[in-house]
Amino acid sequence: MLPKVGTYDELCRSFSWEIPDRYNIGWDVCDKWAEVEPDRVALILDEENRTVSFGELRSLSNQLANLFQAYGVKSGDRVGVLLPQQLETAVAYIAALKLGAITIPLFTLFGEEALGHRLQDGGAKLIVTNHEGAAKVAGMRDVLPALTTVLNVDDGLGAALSSQSEDFSIYDSLADDPAILIYTSGTTGKPKGALHAHRVLLGHLPGVEMSHDLFPQTDDKIWTPADWAWIGGLLDVLMPALHHGIPVVARRFTKFTGEAAFDLMIRQQVRNAFLPPTALKIMRGVVDPPRPNLRTVGSGGESLGAELLDWGRKTLGVTINEFYGQTECNMIVSSAQSLGVQRSGVMGWRVPGHDVAVLDEGANPVIGSEGRIAVKRGSPVMFLGYWNNAKATAEKFDSDWLITGDRGLQNEDGAIQFIGRDDDVISSAGYRIGPGEVEDCLLKHEAVALAGVIGKPDSLRGEIVKAYIVLAEGHEASDNLAEEISTFVKTRLAAHEYPREVVFLDTLPMTTTGKIIRQELRERDRNGV
Repeated sequence: MLPKVGTYDELCRSFSWEIPDRYNIGWDVCDKWAEVEPDRVALILDEENRTVSFGELRSLSNQLANLFQAYGVKSGDRVGVLLPQQLETAVAYIAALKLGAITIPLFTLFGEEALGHRLQDGGAKLIVTNHEGAAKVAGMRDVLPALTTVLNVDDGLGAALSSQSEDFSIYDSLADDPAILIYTSGTTGKPKGALHAHRVLLGHLPGVEMSHDLFPQTDDKIWTPADWAWIGGLLDVLMPALHHGIPVVARRFTKFTGEAAFDLMIRQQVRNAFLPPTALKIMRGVVDPPRPNLRTVGSGGESLGAELLDWGRKTLGVTINEFYGQTECNMIVSSAQSLGVQRSGVMGWRVPGHDVAVLDEGANPVIGSEGRIAVKRGSPVMFLGYWNNAKATAEKFDSDWLITGDRGLQNEDGAIQFIGRDDDVISSAGYRIGPGEVEDCLLKHEAVALAGVIGKPDSLRGEIVKAYIVLAEGHEASDNLAEEISTFVKTRLAAHEYPREVVFLDTLPMTTTGKIIRQELRERDRNGV
């Protein structure tokens, strides 16, 4: 979708949206290629050591769409997909979208409460899962009156598909018809269902292409450890790659390790990777890792900071391109090293096609001052609204701007710096402190593996900086180490930004997308931890 040009300014001048009136994601990521190049590789299943062509993907998704219809699923019905990275996951998404149903991506590590909320709130009629997922769902059927069918891929689904036709008449959907109901991470309150239209994939493409230095290029092959149940795995990797006919490597890790990540990228000759900040921090702990032959690495979800960017250049051989967005409106800001728009401390520049600004409290764009990061209505990547929650949808907007809930600062050259969530920014003795900058400095200390920073209420300063730290292997918690770490930040960052309290933990609370849940850290502090 992005033109192949040499500079960011050229990109912005030459880009224009091409959103058709009628559009179906299922056709776009599957049948479009199967009709002209059926043997083209769509998926690489690492565990099974085999590839899946677009022709196979079309046949399987058509059979499953026919099976869905046999179970009474029709356009507008909700279909849950509770599976890890595997062939059946992609097939289930594509089949549901071809049918005009609304898919609900579900993470396999969800407990009953998280899973039950999404299935109940979304009113799922059918769910595709495995033995483990079916066992979870069995215990909550009495509170899921809309759920009529559970399809277990571990329990003879292949036989059921074999009786279905490999031909299917794809639903003639409008680009604005609902397609995906994906729930927010839920760092505050119960997760809300962000309803997206079929056009959401087209809206993602410029950001995906920019963050991977004008993806796709010859021999590109992409992988992410991010689950396909999350917007980062589904709409930043799986669907855009299939749209472009680029192979996607799939791998189900029982536990993600840095060693396994390096091994996979080298064995499968991965050229492009989306690596969330948490994955990068885990990989950073590998001693003398082998060097993969990567062309691009994109990362988003939390600000990286200079330490991880430097590590990426030395170890991965590429400059990591940061990008930014959220479930409701994703991939709207990005860096791109090849276009000259990438530098430490900046999360990126607006992606062409999206009107992104930093607003003051009067909803006026401001340059050089901290404010609210916002996106103007009209972007095709923007959600239709929250599922069955008109009030929350209205509260998400200020005039014509979608308010992300994050604070930032836009420079004269358009670069946008991320400061923090509205409720994460620390106000101490008149200074406003973004936790990300302090966390980045903490990571530079050899004893620190992971760090989360919050503001602790203080009668004198309003708030003080408090750091929760997971130690690197070979280091032990002590008062002396805590003092050393505080002094480390004080001398390298600023006297008002160093952590006056340091607490050592075995793990940090994180969302399943790898973001630190600072709300839980604040709750720990209120409980005296």
